[in-house]
Amino acid sequence: MNANASTSTAGYLKAQGVGKRFLRNGQAVTALEDFDLSIAEGEFVSIVGPSGCGKSTFLHMVGGFEPRTSGTISLAGRPVSAPGPDRGMLFQDYALFPWRTVLGNVAWSLEVQGLPKARRLEIARKYIAMVGLARFENAYPGELSGGMRQRVALARTLAYEPKMLLMDEPFGALDAQTRELMQEELTDIWQQDRRTVLFVTHDIEEAIYLSDRIIVFTARPGRIKADLRVELPRPRGAAIRKSPEFMDYHARIWDMLRDEVLRAREGS
Repeated sequence: MNANASTSTAGYLKAQGVGKRFLRNGQAVTALEDFDLSIAEGEFVSIVGPSGCGKSTFLHMVGGFEPRTSGTISLAGRPVSAPGPDRGMLFQDYALFPWRTVLGNVAWSLEVQGLPKARRLEIARKYIAMVGLARFENAYPGELSGGMRQRVALARTLAYEPKMLLMDEPFGALDAQTRELMQEELTDIWQQDRRTVLFVTHDIEEAIYLSDRIIVFTARPGRIKADLRVELPRPRGAAIRKSPEFMDYHARIWDMLRDEVLRAREGS
C-alpha cells in the first residue's frame, strides 16, 4: 500500500496551488490552501475527509461551479474556468424532471445539444439499459425508488459522454443495501470504458471498493494527508469486501482519518 502523495504524474486533471477562501458571518474561512493533485486519464479517484474539509468545494471547482481564490486547475491541458460538456456532475440530489419519463430525463441533455430525436433516443436507451432500467423507460420519477432515480441520474450524466465524471456523495441518501448494489453497478459500468472519475464520499468502504486511488484530506484547511493506491484486483465482486486486504485498507484509512475528524470537531 503506497501512501506517498502524487503517485499519478500523467496529469490529465491537474490542480496546482489551489486555494479557496470565503467569508462566513464576517469571518474569513480558508477551505483549501496550496492544494496540489494530479489524476491520470482513466483513473477512479476518491476523496475522503472530515466534514467541512473542502472536498466538495474542490470537486465543484473542478466542475467549474465554484471560483478559486488562487492556483490553477486544468483538464487535458485546458484551463478549467466554467462548467463544460467535458465534465459530468452527479450530486446526491437526483434533480430529475418529475414531468418527464425516464427516457425523457436521460434524453434531455442530448436535446439541449440539438441532436436529432431518433439519435438522442437511441443514445438514451443505450445508457438506460446500461444502468438496468430498460423496462422502466416510460415510468416517471415519482414511480421509482431512490436507487432507481439515482440510476436515471447516472444514465443522464453518462448519455452526453463527458470525459470525466465528478460525483459528490451520489449514494449518500440511499439505504445501506441499495447503496452497496449501486456501488457494484457503478464499478461494472466504469469497467466498460474506464472514464476518469473523481468521487467524494464519507464512506471509507465505498472509497476502497470503487477506487484506484484514495485521497485522504486533512481537517480544514484541506490538504492531502495521504494518497493511497488501492492494489486490489479488478473486476471487484462483493466478496472482496470481506478479504483481509480490504479490511487492512479500511483500518489504515480510518486511523489516519480519525485524527482529522477529531481536529475538525475541536476546530468547530
